[in-house]
Amino acid sequence: MSFLHRNSSPLDRTKRPSAGPLRPFHVPAVERHRLPGGLPVHVVRQPHLPVVTAAFVLPAGEGALSDAEAGLASLTADALEGGTKRRSGSALAEALEAIGADASASSGWDSTIVSLSCLSDRLDEGLDLLVEMLLAPAFDESEVARVRDQQLARLRQRASDPSSLAADRSVALWYAEGEPYARTSGGREEVLSAVEASTLRAFAQRWYLPAGAGLVLVGDVDADEVLPLAERMLAGWEGAPPALPEITGRPRFTQRSVHVIDRPGAVQSELRIGQPGISRNTPDHAALVVANAVLGGTFTSRLNLNLRERNGFTYGVRSRFAFRRGPGPFSISTAIDTDVTASAVREALFELDRFVADGPAEDELVAVRDYIAGVFPLQLETTGQVAGRVAELLVYGLPDSAWVSYRDDIRAVDVEAAHRAFAKVVQPEQATVVVVGDAERVRPELEALAIGPVTVHQADAPAS
Repeated sequence: MSFLHRNSSPLDRTKRPSAGPLRPFHVPAVERHRLPGGLPVHVVRQPHLPVVTAAFVLPAGEGALSDAEAGLASLTADALEGGTKRRSGSALAEALEAIGADASASSGWDSTIVSLSCLSDRLDEGLDLLVEMLLAPAFDESEVARVRDQQLARLRQRASDPSSLAADRSVALWYAEGEPYARTSGGREEVLSAVEASTLRAFAQRWYLPAGAGLVLVGDVDADEVLPLAERMLAGWEGAPPALPEITGRPRFTQRSVHVIDRPGAVQSELRIGQPGISRNTPDHAALVVANAVLGGTFTSRLNLNLRERNGFTYGVRSRFAFRRGPGPFSISTAIDTDVTASAVREALFELDRFVADGPAEDELVAVRDYIAGVFPLQLETTGQVAGRVAELLVYGLPDSAWVSYRDDIRAVDVEAAHRAFAKVVQPEQATVVVVGDAERVRPELEALAIGPVTVHQADAPAS
């Protein structure tokens, strides 16, 4: 029995269906306000669902800390969920559950974000709990010990996981000693081991201050109603945190080199190729996003078509820019069988060299450009996702146009702009290659590539 309509033609499955037109998408406007004390408040009205996300954005990121404080921003944020001066951790959880709210606190390289999502008719209670978490944390000794031990366990686990080990040792070889990005955002074991409740209390008192911070409200919320509420709850909150230091992103090496982190007997190698990149507020941001998508940011990228589809070296390979306040890393990453390690390095560098020299082709660029613009609305489906995007405006000092015109900026990138932006940032001759694997098996073939000096490091020793 055929289910084809009598006037329809058979479907030709040998031809790829053509893409449809890009669907229109309205980016909601950001209403900018400021409380009498000076705190910026960004409001995005989305009244179609009775949900609100509120987020305090603080410039208390790991990138602002010295090596002697590494990990304190992350640990302090984690400890905020352990209770306040009014409520124990369990009492705080019960209060949040009673109003159907979900609260969290996390810290990255550039900021700490303390956020809460709830139904709009419980926003006054939810915001009150959020302010309590931020301004009156208890930092109970037992809770601090718990989150400290968890973070230490995560650091130790990373040292035994090949992928995490590759990520951690790579940045230490891409950035000069003393650069914040030369370490992991989780901190250092010797710093965290000495942390007490008083350490986190002092950190919060120094960094959780309104100057340089902001409040983001997204959802079914009316600024005229919520601003007086926020003003009352935040009365008396004042002060400025330390000035943010400049992050230069100095490279550790200026010539291409290869470093093997020895894991004797490993049947796979973790490969990382990278160098310092560029900061988030670069005017070439859209061009770099598009260019990277062509090279290694999508499944149909050049790197994946070469290493996965043509050569079968890996299940997948990616390249990315980690856009931060300072020059975050540009990296290529994959896992490959030990026997093809040198071949994978050769092909990855071949694609990188060729891309910097020639840039993307027109058809490649059009395809990824439309893809990035097409999936952008899917990244803004929840109030939490929207709040995260709006927080970037605060963290990086970006204009509203960075939010409103993102899709148009992506679609305006042409071949010349993508090539010029990428070649200006990435210098393949200065890339540092890091391989976590069996040195005895991979070193001879890596040396035979003659792409730079090969140094072997012990897995349990710091980079040298």
